[in-house]
Amino acid sequence: MARIFYSFALIIISPLIVFYLYILRGKKNQGYRAHFKERFGFVSKSLFTVKTKPLVFHCASVGEVLAATPLIKALQKAHPNLNILITCNTPTGREQILSQFKNTVACSYLPIDFPFATARFLKRIKPQALCILETELWPNLMAISHKKNIPVLVINARLSEKSQQGYQKVAKLTHIIMRSITVLASHNKTDAKRFIELGLETSKSHVTGSIKFDITPSEEQLAKVLNLKQLYSNNERFVWVAGSTHPVEHELVLSAHQELLKKQPNALLIIAPRHPEQFDKVAELLTQSPLSFSRRSQNNYNNEQVLLADTLGELQYLYGAANVSFIGGSLIRRGGHNPLESAAFSVGVITGPHTYNFDHVYPELTKLKGAVVVDSNDELAKQLITFSQNTKACQTLGIKAAQCVTKNQGAIQKTLTIINQYLEPKP
Repeated sequence: MARIFYSFALIIISPLIVFYLYILRGKKNQGYRAHFKERFGFVSKSLFTVKTKPLVFHCASVGEVLAATPLIKALQKAHPNLNILITCNTPTGREQILSQFKNTVACSYLPIDFPFATARFLKRIKPQALCILETELWPNLMAISHKKNIPVLVINARLSEKSQQGYQKVAKLTHIIMRSITVLASHNKTDAKRFIELGLETSKSHVTGSIKFDITPSEEQLAKVLNLKQLYSNNERFVWVAGSTHPVEHELVLSAHQELLKKQPNALLIIAPRHPEQFDKVAELLTQSPLSFSRRSQNNYNNEQVLLADTLGELQYLYGAANVSFIGGSLIRRGGHNPLESAAFSVGVITGPHTYNFDHVYPELTKLKGAVVVDSNDELAKQLITFSQNTKACQTLGIKAAQCVTKNQGAIQKTLTIINQYLEPKP
């Protein structure tokens, strides 16, 4: 009954969902209007021409795609003939899938969780299993998959106390979700305990750690970083990256940089807004400011004070080219973003206080002294000035950050062991 009410409510508000995705988001980013039929389960026939049933990975957006990439590539290496479909919710997620995997996987949007759309998607795709990253727990998707005997694997699962409270408010619907899970691989015992308290059978729960720690820069990636260092620093400038910044936060970052320039006139800020629709808005902010800037997309850098990183898929390399990084979404109440892309390249992290989206990462990173927390743009400026004047302290922060990444690796192999149990035998 709870799922019936949920589905009915979705159908009632469906005009608003379509208006939001196609009109509002589509106006800012045309990618939301492309492949729109997939939102209703009308996936392209080219996705299921391969005879073997696909293994489906659902990654909400860019962050989940980047986290899942090493896992999926390890799976491809172990099973070269495995048919893989990766679904997502956003155009940027889709672009990241194509960037990371080219034509080695199929890609589509996950349909909106209307029962008819989800049923159509599953009927057309006929997946051998469904792997859901983190907490993309859609009731109809999971319940219909369970009914069709499609294994539902929730991997790299995390659940904050706040999210747990939210699920408890819709207990009957949450019970359906928990009953539909075949196996759950969580970050730690605390996350596992929260899922069990929501009704997940204890026997279905496994603690594997976070796959986000399993980052090892390749030779190709390190070569790209070296090229960026030569282009933007050449060991002569103090370079800091402000990655995944949001509105309001953009202004705070630019203000901190202006303070830094008073002490280090040669310093360079590389600012990478979280969403592409913010690129031009940040460019306008920079135009109205006293700061000189160039745009990465125009490739016309000439020792400006700010580089606007208005490209996709390069942020981890830009982190690697910096002396220190600031991870956005944390000076405002957005919960922060992934600091491990920076840490993996031995670049230390500065963060604001709001990091609840990564409370499985930041406690360990700060405990091992690979990250420092600031409460305001004034504190951010002071910390940047300190690191610009104390090269050794800045380098030590980066070394500690990389050690934290190495210490917590191993989740991918544990997760692969679980996934392997649900792969169908080769025909």
